[in-house]
Amino acid sequence: MTSLRRRAPLVLALALTALASHGPAAAQGAAGACPSDRLGTSRTLTLKREYAGYGTVGHAPLPLAKGEVVLTFDDGPRPETVNRVLDALADQCVRATFFMVGQNLVAHPELGPLVASRGHATGSHSFSHPQLGQMTPEAQLKDLEQGIQAYVAAFGSTPPAYRFPFLGETPTVLDALKAKHITVMSVDTGIDDWAPNDQRTDVMVRRLLDNLKAKGGGIILMHDANEPTAVALPAMLRALRDNGYKVVHVRWEQ
Repeated sequence: MTSLRRRAPLVLALALTALASHGPAAAQGAAGACPSDRLGTSRTLTLKREYAGYGTVGHAPLPLAKGEVVLTFDDGPRPETVNRVLDALADQCVRATFFMVGQNLVAHPELGPLVASRGHATGSHSFSHPQLGQMTPEAQLKDLEQGIQAYVAAFGSTPPAYRFPFLGETPTVLDALKAKHITVMSVDTGIDDWAPNDQRTDVMVRRLLDNLKAKGGGIILMHDANEPTAVALPAMLRALRDNGYKVVHVRWEQ
């Protein structure tokens, strides 16, 4: 574990170098200056580092007002999509929470810290994104631990929160997360941005607005590893702005 922690500062330095050279949208987001016609981040909700569960798919709601949304992304980071997603968020001055797959953090160790350097929160989304319910308890715990170690290697600390792959919670992993004081983050709604669903930009924007109208707001599930989502994200953020939604950035105590 010590060797993993030693790698984190170097990886973070590489990510900050990438941030400095990536372009004006990144610089704008990092500087915090936001034009009045952007969506913006209305407030930050800081949660305790503790075992808890949030998201009405299986747990209690976050303390959000009607019309407030939390942007969350799963399955990354991937070099093919991460910069496009980060630039779209920076252009609209919004911050999100990224639940990262451990295998991707290992394969691309610079990308996790790059996301964090833009002001976004991060959590774990398993190591290999398996169907945990189809695995033995021992295999479930092994994947959990591998995911945690990959996160520590990237960020130098244990993940404050975990989102189950496919939202498929199991008693084995829930008990382990409780013992480790890691929050379970579920969702309230999503955009269904996976095949065979229609992934055209206008369709995903319409699904987003329809689902939010039904829910009134809440934690939105998206997938930054998905190319059509990266393409559609600017339009979805503009739709949130035009329809009066307010973005809440969820993060955890250090």
